[in-house]
Amino acid sequence: MASESVVRSDPSGRGSLRDRIVSTNMHILGISLAAVSLGMMGCALLEALTSRRDTAALVVSAVVVGSAGGALWYLTAPGTTRMRQVFATVAWTWILTTAAGALPFVLAGTFAVPGVGFVEQLVNSLFESASGFSASGSTVLSDFEAPGRGLMMYRQLTHWYGGMGVVVLAVAVLPFLGVGGLELITAELPGTSSDRLAPRVSETARRLWLVYIGFTACAAVAFYAADGFSSLYDAVAHAFTVAATGGFSVHADSIGHYDSVAVEAVAIVFMILGGTSFTLHWRAVTARTLPYHRNSEFRTYLTVLSAASAVIVLIVWLENGLALGSSIRAAVFTVVSLGTSTGLSNATGPGSPADYVAWAAGAQLILVGLMVVGGCAGSTSGGIKVMRMRVLGLTMLRSIRYTQTPRAVIPIRLGSETVREAVVARAAGFFLLHFLLVLGGLLAVTSLGGDLETSLGAVFSALGNMGPALGEAGPTSNYAVAFSQPARLVLALLMVIGRLEIFPILLTAAGLFTSSYHAATRQGRHWMRFATRRFQR
Repeated sequence: MASESVVRSDPSGRGSLRDRIVSTNMHILGISLAAVSLGMMGCALLEALTSRRDTAALVVSAVVVGSAGGALWYLTAPGTTRMRQVFATVAWTWILTTAAGALPFVLAGTFAVPGVGFVEQLVNSLFESASGFSASGSTVLSDFEAPGRGLMMYRQLTHWYGGMGVVVLAVAVLPFLGVGGLELITAELPGTSSDRLAPRVSETARRLWLVYIGFTACAAVAFYAADGFSSLYDAVAHAFTVAATGGFSVHADSIGHYDSVAVEAVAIVFMILGGTSFTLHWRAVTARTLPYHRNSEFRTYLTVLSAASAVIVLIVWLENGLALGSSIRAAVFTVVSLGTSTGLSNATGPGSPADYVAWAAGAQLILVGLMVVGGCAGSTSGGIKVMRMRVLGLTMLRSIRYTQTPRAVIPIRLGSETVREAVVARAAGFFLLHFLLVLGGLLAVTSLGGDLETSLGAVFSALGNMGPALGEAGPTSNYAVAFSQPARLVLALLMVIGRLEIFPILLTAAGLFTSSYHAATRQGRHWMRFATRRFQR
């Protein structure tokens, strides 16, 4: 994250006469940290008005993070964003924001239970922060009554920041990035590309955030109106979750705490919409006609969820012996929750109808497939994405047709649009990288003590930002029980990698390795020349 140069003129337009460091990386990081600190301060106010247990931790965290963010913003100015810098900017912003986001948990002693040392508390805090900002929803929290309401709302808020993305937020308030801004949004948002909703990049980011805020408000109103919700606090907390398709809840039993069909129905509707492209939502708001039925990816998305729900209902009804009504209620909610990478659960406890770790193996296998696929491109959902899976499926069919007509020119089409070969190649590369990371993550987690079934589900869940997994990491358990400290750190890293669609983190790591290698090579040559001259003397 080295600065590019120091200039006298201020491209941000703030009019200061003193020098500013030109660094897009640090400038965007500063805006992101400042935004997160505002959320911390708002949650500190809620804590002061309600529980009053963790107020000091939230206030101190807000001051520290806000001061760091404000200093980075004020002392730096954005420069020209080159493509090779885009991924590094996104990756470093997410990594450092996640680390800063763990501060309230550390200061509040959220994981300071008997028998847990400071190092493990720090690991758990980083894990919870990574799970929040990546909108995964995996948790190591066991006592949901210990933290105050403000701290629990901050935990929900990390989902909301991570859903649309802190980098998109930074670009929304940074109108002077110019050419590089759209690449920053594309590198940060899940999916294959980022549509320009307005001529200016910052206006595109602002429109995305406007839709996101409106979506969250509608979800909060719907939850509050649903039979079973007793407070605005609960409604807002779960609105943050469904908007970001994350999995955190303010209750240990998640949505199962309410045991309400109305609450589950509201959650299902908004989880499906959260897994839909927000570009479609913007066009639905601004156009006179709804664009959803004309989008081929959205139709495939609904078809996958419907087919998976129908098959799992039959399996659970016939194999597990549940009543048909209970089978439908449990299967549909679980399929939508995992198929959209939200990770909420309507299980009322271990062994309840919606506790899918007790379902037949066939149903669990379908759920793993949903973890891999995820929602639509351009949504807050995780996973490989329906669009990429469609492209890969059509590529496979084209390969079969080539065996019959090897000289034919067979384009790949999504609806009425022809997919460029560069997009096909990127989709294939992403798919391969995804499964190489699954294999590497599985090897790492099992080597650190995890059993095969639980580790496999957790790795798929982490890369797909799903939340609960299989085995001991199911919907009625938590990751502190299932995995060792080092394994939790590996899974936290996989969550961030999955949220950023793999490429930003890997290319940043490759850049660091390449820079270190070249620096070491130059030093080695220098010392070899020095030793040769001394020997010749």
